[in-house]
Amino acid sequence: MDIISAIILGVVEGLTEFLPVSSTGHMILASHFLGLEQTDALKCFEVVIQLGSILAVVFMFFERLKQDFSLWVKLMVGFFPTAIIGFLMYKTIKSLFSPATTAYMLVIWGVIFIVVELLRKKNPPKSQSEHFSEISYKQAFIIGLSQCFAMVPGTSRSGATIIAGLLCGLSRNLAARFSFLLAIPTMFAATLYDTYKNLDTFAQNSQNIWIFLLGGVVAFVVALIAIKLFLSFVSKFDFIPFGIYRIIVGILFLVVIL
Repeated sequence: MDIISAIILGVVEGLTEFLPVSSTGHMILASHFLGLEQTDALKCFEVVIQLGSILAVVFMFFERLKQDFSLWVKLMVGFFPTAIIGFLMYKTIKSLFSPATTAYMLVIWGVIFIVVELLRKKNPPKSQSEHFSEISYKQAFIIGLSQCFAMVPGTSRSGATIIAGLLCGLSRNLAARFSFLLAIPTMFAATLYDTYKNLDTFAQNSQNIWIFLLGGVVAFVVALIAIKLFLSFVSKFDFIPFGIYRIIVGILFLVVIL
């Protein structure tokens, strides 16, 4: 992998990890257009740049996380079902990673986004609170449980959790912010586990570690920008454009890769 490819993939990861559009799908598409094979080395690179994206969330919400212990408890409640199912079904989950599955899930969840938003317009939520204190432990668990759907590539972890948040009656902004924060324990655990499983591959590619780190830094910076812009967007608009975008990308996937 050269420097240009590392930067491009870092940008793609940073842009899509926290948007409800499936970072996995976009990484596969970007790798395809760059002529990169889905090797073990590329998978290790993706682990590193994913870590860069997670650190962006930690950086952005650091003060809130430092001050609010109850928020941490809710994040752990949300993380619990994903941790158990992810650990028990690791091999099964990895076997689902295919372009076909990714394409179909992009389209399916795009339709779900549109349907949920149309239903919300007919029955708007009673509460529009933006405070994490308004999220109950039951809601945190339900939102966390929805992350299990995101184990199927193309679903989008942020997409599944935001949808669950909306169905629980949260405002778009609150659902998005809680989704971002829930990524911290979830993605840290997944990244550490993937790193452990691929220690040999990391060792074999130690000469490329600076390229890996470059991609991680790029993902960190771009993710910071993407999160800020996304929160600004959802405070004014709904998620229907993301649903339409997912359907278009899913169709592009079917045409270009399959």
